[in-house]
Amino acid sequence: MKVLFVCLGNICRSPAGENVMRDLIKKEGVPGIYVDSAGTAGYHIGKSPDHRMTAELKNRSIAVTGHAQQFTKSHYREFDLIVPMDEDNTHNVLKLATNSEDKKKVMPFMTFCKNFTNREVPDPYYGGEEGFALVADLMEDGCKGILEYIQSSQ
Repeated sequence: MKVLFVCLGNICRSPAGENVMRDLIKKEGVPGIYVDSAGTAGYHIGKSPDHRMTAELKNRSIAVTGHAQQFTKSHYREFDLIVPMDEDNTHNVLKLATNSEDKKKVMPFMTFCKNFTNREVPDPYYGGEEGFALVADLMEDGCKGILEYIQSSQ
C-alpha cells in the first residue's frame, strides 16, 4: 500500500502527515506501507519541511525527513491512497484525475480522524506555534485512522 499526503506547498501539513504516518508504521511494526507527500502548488519544490513543523514533530520524538514536490497526474499511478488536507487541495487533486479509479483513491484526511470534528486541516503557515501543534495533533489522530483503514481493507 502506498499513501500520499497532499497540501498546498508540501512544507507543513502533508510532510507532517508523511512523517507521523511513517513513525506510526515503525512503532506498530506494520510492513508494506510506503508514505510520501506532495503539494498542489510548486512554491517550495526541493525545500525541507517548515522549521516550525519540524520542531513540533521533533518535540514529539518524530523524525522528520523529505523534500517538497508538486502533485502530478503520475501520482495516481504510483499511489493507492491520496489524502488531501483540505477542500481546495481535494478539488485540485481531483482536477488531475483521468478516470473514476483515480477519483476513488482520493480520501480527505479529516475523514480518518476520530477525536476531531474539523472539516479541514488548517494551514498553520501564517500563524503561531499553536497552529503547528494543532496540525500535529490532527496528524496523530488521523494517521491512526488511516492505518486502521489500510489494515481493514487488506
